[in-house]
Amino acid sequence: MSTEELRLNVEKALDEIRPFLQSDGGDISLLSIENDTLVKVQLQGACVGCSVNQMTLKSGVEMTIKKYAPQIEHVINIEA
Repeated sequence: MSTEELRLNVEKALDEIRPFLQSDGGDISLLSIENDTLVKVQLQGACVGCSVNQMTLKSGVEMTIKKYAPQIEHVINIEA
């Protein structure tokens, strides 16, 4: 998978999870993909101060991204 295909697949994954985040007043944006294995995202809105945002990141966001791009090993949130 090329770098561009990887980016498109990660964006598709984020598009799939975004409605769930938005329904709770949050959102997510892709900051970068490093070494084709690490995705850096930024949780936004209500997700920033949410007590379960790490669970959302691992169980929701990372799992969905890995479904579209299995080579991704880690997804981390970069706080604003």
